[in-house]
Amino acid sequence: MSVNVGRPLAGCAVLVTADRRSAELGAALARRGAELRYAPALSMVPNHDDERLVADTRAVIAAPPDVVVATTGIGFRSWIEAADAVGLAPELHDVLARARIVARGPKARGAVQQVGLQTDWVAESETSAEVAEYLLGEGVDGLRVAIQHHGAGSDGLDQSFRDAGAHVQSLVVYRWGPPPDPAALAASVRATAAGEIDSVVFTSAPGAAAWLDVARSEDALPGIVGRALDESLLAVAVGPITAKPLVDEGIAPLVPDRGRLGSLVRAMVAYYAGLGEQALQTVAGSLQVRATSVVLDEEVVPLSRGGVEVMRVLAAARGGVVPRAEVLRALPGESRDSHAADVAIARLRDAMGDRALIKTVVKRGYRLALREV
Repeated sequence: MSVNVGRPLAGCAVLVTADRRSAELGAALARRGAELRYAPALSMVPNHDDERLVADTRAVIAAPPDVVVATTGIGFRSWIEAADAVGLAPELHDVLARARIVARGPKARGAVQQVGLQTDWVAESETSAEVAEYLLGEGVDGLRVAIQHHGAGSDGLDQSFRDAGAHVQSLVVYRWGPPPDPAALAASVRATAAGEIDSVVFTSAPGAAAWLDVARSEDALPGIVGRALDESLLAVAVGPITAKPLVDEGIAPLVPDRGRLGSLVRAMVAYYAGLGEQALQTVAGSLQVRATSVVLDEEVVPLSRGGVEVMRVLAAARGGVVPRAEVLRALPGESRDSHAADVAIARLRDAMGDRALIKTVVKRGYRLALREV
């Protein structure tokens, strides 16, 4: 029997590193069975009350742009909201309606459409490089180009367009700030390296880079990379730009076909559903080993760290005999007393609730009792 298709993430400890929309993402994953942990790598600091943003908005209204570049959905919406807060939204809307609007990806296009405007072109790769290539190819000499920037900065767009003869109007709507809870962030990278997390989810490139920087400072990065390489840890990035800092460190993340939170969740569901189809079929039911638990016959069974590691060794043997010495190596500490292995197995049998699941092979060790096909 495989894991219930409605809860393929059952027992998975999933770390969400995002600040923005983390509750929405976490709720979607929890509905599929995930056990959520949160440790935002960065905070998003809105500029709604920033006098500079208001002044720049007034400048855009006074000197209407020929081209407007919307780089992020949240940033574009926040710009309109900030203008509305000071009574400038109607004038700004009229100015934007007369301009060519270029969106850096589908999310930015969606935000433009939500305020009753239309985009003239969309960078499907969601990269600033594609935006620059398109507009420079069209020619911007003598044009006024307004750019709504995201938290990571201009990505070189301002200078590229100025060098090509454009008059650039730059608007920073939000910026990245420090993590809300640095201690929780540091603990999250240590827990990931220690094998307590099944999957880490990233929704922005700056957030991914910041999380990796903390992992490096905590001496946890080698352990995290090692777990990603042996596939005991799944890294997930919402898109290829977000994935790049991970790839640069040797981590190959799961990336959905589309840069949407919904697509990210569906990609994770498909991944773990595939693992469910490969689950070990035992006499007690389908068995999968997670970071802090096992899933047996669709039930999540929490285990101690030692219990998980012993079960992982037994499962990896796929019914083969695991010597006591190997069981001892899987347990925390340095004990070489064979009695410690016997005690660990006895506790594991009790926790699993089916003493027939783990067999003792006299003078050799232990094995999982598999279901005959």
